[in-house]
Amino acid sequence: MRDLAEKWSVAPDWQGAVIATPGLAIRAVLDLSQLLVSGDLDAWARVSGVDRTGVGAFGTAQGDRYAARLARDRLLIVSNSPLAIASGWHTDGFAVTAISAGLQMFEAEGTALDAFIARGTTLDPSQASASAALSFAGISAVVYRRDGKLRIHVDRGLAAYLWTWMEIAAGNIAAGSAK
Repeated sequence: MRDLAEKWSVAPDWQGAVIATPGLAIRAVLDLSQLLVSGDLDAWARVSGVDRTGVGAFGTAQGDRYAARLARDRLLIVSNSPLAIASGWHTDGFAVTAISAGLQMFEAEGTALDAFIARGTTLDPSQASASAALSFAGISAVVYRRDGKLRIHVDRGLAAYLWTWMEIAAGNIAAGSAK
């Protein structure tokens, strides 16, 4: 029987995975808590103390705990430590889903960051939008800035694909700047 797994990229060891080219560095970000919140975001903010607004694409997130806006009634909450709020439906009108195991996060930085963004999306990186959910490198992603770096969250099943795409994009950017 044919081994169909050979068609798929092998995921690197995320713990030490780094792409480093002149002007661009990309690494996996591990050990952050990620929650998906859906429903009444005003009620969520009252219960959790986390801002209901959330940053949009290319907006800047701040603090140890912040939200990225995915839709009118949906947020991705990212935190350095788990929030003391239970997963599931809350009678206040919102649902919380622990999604840390389902999303892989990457961080990119450097002087070639705008060239990297231009290869990944047609959106203008100087114009923040209401939603951080967008198509990046041909896949659905959550994209925003934090501490001068670009953060990208993707479904874990697509992380190896995105990593391969980022390696090629970084190499092409470096080759183009060397000319």
